[in-house]
Amino acid sequence: MLIDHLVYAVPDLSEVGDLGIELTEGGRHVGRGTRNLLANLGGGAYFEVIGPDRDQPEPGAPRPFGIDELTAPKLVAWAARVEDIDDVVERAKAQGYDPGPVAVTSRRRADGVLLEWRHTPMLAGPLPFLIDWGTTPHPADSLPTGAELVSFRIQGDELGTGLQALGIDVAVESGPPGLTATIRTPKGEVVIR
Repeated sequence: MLIDHLVYAVPDLSEVGDLGIELTEGGRHVGRGTRNLLANLGGGAYFEVIGPDRDQPEPGAPRPFGIDELTAPKLVAWAARVEDIDDVVERAKAQGYDPGPVAVTSRRRADGVLLEWRHTPMLAGPLPFLIDWGTTPHPADSLPTGAELVSFRIQGDELGTGLQALGIDVAVESGPPGLTATIRTPKGEVVIR
């Protein structure tokens, strides 16, 4: 299982600021009221900056990752890339952890290419949501290089059961739930929380 992407949620995409990372327009999540900007992190992973899309009507449900309640940008979630997501979910359930139901989502890239993926609920927190790209192009493949994920830290108590059931072997620091990424950019290293 690999880190697919890190999710940095913002209350306003026009006020992301200079993270030192070259961000590329990702696309709109029609019906969810969000759009994103992306950056390649190397190794097949990417960085997603997601926020409200003010050009869409207000969605009928809250935006994912707690975006509607944000007052400041925050590294809120991460996705673990899997193949055969249904099998991974069933194996996790058998080990005592339910990652949630699998849904299908899509968005169109700025160049018109349709991306479709399957995923478990996209919730904020230190445990990952699962994502299976199937045969669709992976977003990182079309992004310029220039940034590199140097380290990714997970913090939180009692995460072992979920991570073990998903087959993820990572160190978890004790303390309140949180995520920290260190990204090497052309302007130096940036720590994102």
